[in-house]
Amino acid sequence: MYLATVPVFRHYLGQMSAMVEKAGRGAMNAQIADSFPAAQQFGTAAAFSLRIACPLAGREIPDLPSALAPRLAVARATLGAMKVAEFDGAAERIIIHRAGFADLEQTGAQFVYFFGLPNFFFHLTMGYAALRAAGVPLGKADFDGLHSYPPDFHFD
Repeated sequence: MYLATVPVFRHYLGQMSAMVEKAGRGAMNAQIADSFPAAQQFGTAAAFSLRIACPLAGREIPDLPSALAPRLAVARATLGAMKVAEFDGAAERIIIHRAGFADLEQTGAQFVYFFGLPNFFFHLTMGYAALRAAGVPLGKADFDGLHSYPPDFHFD
């Protein structure tokens, strides 16, 4: 469960920080239809990273700063302090939580794969899409930090 969460969340929190910096403050109010603005989407993703990893590690979920840049940094640092051994038995650990107004009881594995990762990536993707829709020049490499395309490459 450690490998499925902590390094993944840390990597993408770093990508979010870079996107926020590239977009600038003004673009953070961008939104798609009636969804949350980009800043709130990214902030929610940061909160989800700890909402998922902390119970798996047997830790309390800490409060996060409300300002986006510090929120991303604190979430990333908190995850960075977690140790693999804290996740021993996490796949079978029962996690009781809420999804909106639904009360759920899931094993750690179900919690990660059916709730945690999908929700984290939902909010990350919505923030990314809102910035793209607002004209911020972001690409796949900005999202995942892995892709690379030549500057003159176009998808046709």
